[in-house]
Amino acid sequence: MDANKDPPVVHPAVAPISFLLGTWKGQGEGGFPTIHSFSYAEELHFSHSPNKPVIVYTQKTWKLSSGEPMHAESGYWRPKPDGTIEVVIAQSTGLVEVQKGTYSTEEKVIQLQSEMVGNASKVKEIRRCFRMVDGTLCYDVQMATNTITLQPHLKAALKKL
Repeated sequence: MDANKDPPVVHPAVAPISFLLGTWKGQGEGGFPTIHSFSYAEELHFSHSPNKPVIVYTQKTWKLSSGEPMHAESGYWRPKPDGTIEVVIAQSTGLVEVQKGTYSTEEKVIQLQSEMVGNASKVKEIRRCFRMVDGTLCYDVQMATNTITLQPHLKAALKKL
């Protein structure tokens, strides 16, 4: 490697939420009125190509007791200079989400609201909120179905590896 070469820079569009970049691991819990509550381990990975105004997102969860895989999803996060953000996510269940929302650089909070949930017979709405709390990435997910109004579904706390 050329010692005189500058390290890669973060694309200006990504800079306000660059605190997400890297790999995060931790535990979460989930529930919904129609299912039994559960706990899980999780790993999130946010990566970025310096010449692109987008973050690549991958997520996987597994059972705490056995390590058996549970859920996975991946997608792209596109922050805009005006403080808005677009996120597309494809889940291992076949469900796809188009999310729009806002981010706050000062508060390190990203709030997302589904514009469209596709290939889902029951899920009608998904909201996600990510926030940094004392170096921990915390999130919660709320979900609504065709028979149940918006309810808490998932929450987790993750530390950067």
